[in-house]
Amino acid sequence: MLGPHARLILDLDRDCALSNYPPGSKKNQQPQERVDKGCEDMNKNKGEDQGQMSRRQLLKLAVAASGVALAASFMPTVLTKVTSASPATEGKKGTRLRQWAMVIDLRKCEGCVTLGVAPGCVEACNAEHFVPQGQEWLKVFQAAAAAGHSYYLPRPCMQCENAPCVKVCPVGATYRTDEGVILINHERCIGCRMCMAACPYGVRSFNWGQPDNPPGATFAKYRPEYPIPHRQGTVEKCMLCAHLTEDGKLPACVYGCPMKALYLGDLTDDVATNGINIVKLSAFLAENSAFRLKEELGTRPRGWDIPGHGQEYGHRIGDERKPQKARSWQEQGATLEKSHEGGHE
Repeated sequence: MLGPHARLILDLDRDCALSNYPPGSKKNQQPQERVDKGCEDMNKNKGEDQGQMSRRQLLKLAVAASGVALAASFMPTVLTKVTSASPATEGKKGTRLRQWAMVIDLRKCEGCVTLGVAPGCVEACNAEHFVPQGQEWLKVFQAAAAAGHSYYLPRPCMQCENAPCVKVCPVGATYRTDEGVILINHERCIGCRMCMAACPYGVRSFNWGQPDNPPGATFAKYRPEYPIPHRQGTVEKCMLCAHLTEDGKLPACVYGCPMKALYLGDLTDDVATNGINIVKLSAFLAENSAFRLKEELGTRPRGWDIPGHGQEYGHRIGDERKPQKARSWQEQGATLEKSHEGGHE
């Protein structure tokens, strides 16, 4: 049984082939006359019926040839399927595309409680993006494990392959890049907050008032990869530091984590790094029983967690200390020139 794409191709083949040379047109008559004359020269004893048969055969061949050519042109679109296991590797200009992912090693993450400071990843994010006060694009939660003990869970945007936020945005302000990063075009965002309702991870925030911006941001050239200046009436979220990764740099949370628990991964090259160690991504996930949050929802998040409770840095089961509140970019003294100084070394 033919699928809908195959039926569409066959319909297009038929319509295009039959409309190339409509009956009675000069283009249709000229090859027929040549065929008739050739048939008469080769066999003068054959009657008019034989000449009519040759014309029908010619039309059949023309239709078949046109259908094959058109179907061949459609084949890559129908047969090519890009998945997380086999991501697209070439950009529009022939450049190699990354397919970004994130891995958080919870064996290393202890919420920075053993250091007695606020989570470095959150403060680095606040300083890098001048995150409005009252918001945190990256949060560190204290969660309960099945065995009853607690562990710390950083939660950035999951950069879902099947992102509900992209599907529900009525104006296309939320979109997914060729490298798998979910961005927001704030010049298009109308503030309806449908994306916030659709996101099962709660990673989005809304600017009810006019956020503070650093000096000089008024004249900054806005782009979704680095949404400065912030504006009232729009939704914001983690965007995997797209302005840094495009230059080959690590996201702020990765270099800001003092325990090096966060890894930036690339599905194309099957590699991940926390700024110190480089690992084979697929093996790193498989060998350490990595999991994805709310995977049963079918969002296909590109964020993996490796089970643990910060034991590699001295966090013990029974230690119920909560992460400290992260400082804002104002409290850290971040500026456009010194935004990279957030976090703890």
